[in-house]
Amino acid sequence: MIDPRPAGHALTLTGITRRYGSFTAVQDVSLSVGRGEFLTLLGPSGSGKTTILMMIAGFVVPSEGSIALDGRDITPLPPEKRDFGMVFQGYALFPHMTVAENVAFPLNVRGMGKAEREAKVKAALDLVQLDRFAHRKPSQLSGGQQQRVALARALVFDPALLLLDEPLSALDKKLRAELQEELKLLHRRIGRTFINVTHDQEEALSLSDSIAILNHGQLVQYGSPSTLYEAPRTRFVADFLGKSNFCAGVVREVGPGWCAIVAGSTRLIQALPEGERLPLGSSVLLSLRPEKIRLLNEGDEADNIVEGTVTAWSYLGSGFSLTLRTADLGEIRAVLPAWRAPFAPSEGMVLGLGWSADAAVPVLEDADG
Repeated sequence: MIDPRPAGHALTLTGITRRYGSFTAVQDVSLSVGRGEFLTLLGPSGSGKTTILMMIAGFVVPSEGSIALDGRDITPLPPEKRDFGMVFQGYALFPHMTVAENVAFPLNVRGMGKAEREAKVKAALDLVQLDRFAHRKPSQLSGGQQQRVALARALVFDPALLLLDEPLSALDKKLRAELQEELKLLHRRIGRTFINVTHDQEEALSLSDSIAILNHGQLVQYGSPSTLYEAPRTRFVADFLGKSNFCAGVVREVGPGWCAIVAGSTRLIQALPEGERLPLGSSVLLSLRPEKIRLLNEGDEADNIVEGTVTAWSYLGSGFSLTLRTADLGEIRAVLPAWRAPFAPSEGMVLGLGWSADAAVPVLEDADG
């Protein structure tokens, strides 16, 4: 049986680096994954996230640094000694075997007896709701069902960690959303530590307890999904995790917990966290999420008000996505609710937009993170 109680293990990466000749794929990455946590390694292609996963799995040896499981150094251990389950992007199922035989494969390798093996296979298939498909071949299953078989096979031997290498990327959008929810529920149910690799921002936000954002082999920012989305440190993080507007200006006034930033003839009031100050005369870049902008009717007030001309728009079902040209802030994208919208957008329409002083956050201007 698969033990449903929280049984996650803690993983610590300390200064791990991987070089291939003169090319550095991963540079000095350190992070800690708590017991039972769902961590996602997120980044664009070539960011080093898969290399890190392969080092955790033991398929790639770090050039420098160490990997510890519950405080025990496992860096020298080969993959088969680490007791980690792994789910690959392409499922990697044996086409000539039945579903049950695929799931039983890791147990056969471990020399487990027939009775115990059959009980564990049944429990694993029950866990992913595929017990009635035990005697089918992978070719007789949908992509989502094949992915569930791969999950069952990775979990059947009660692994210390479950490693997921873009497991949902081969599925269509609707099925991917369904499997995301199932994977999240599965993680909560069994309490194992999951480490997931993806380039899909929505997947990372939906599934994760914590996210490590990588770029060019370096760890750019690490934290909870809400922290990374609401308080990105750099332009790269703000732009990669979701969509953002960027407003550049110069600090012209400073007060307790706020400052005034001027861009051309536009004056913006920006709230600052307690203890944080921006020097007078310093250049500042603000990140402003499109959904934090609201449409202003005549007479409405807001901390920050700008006027923009609609240059493009699209209907998203739940809302309208508008692109507006402003005099001093360049292009601004706003997402406005479509339900009972007071207007039908059109190109050339002039609109007043507003946002609160705490809607935007200052970020570092660093395209590489």
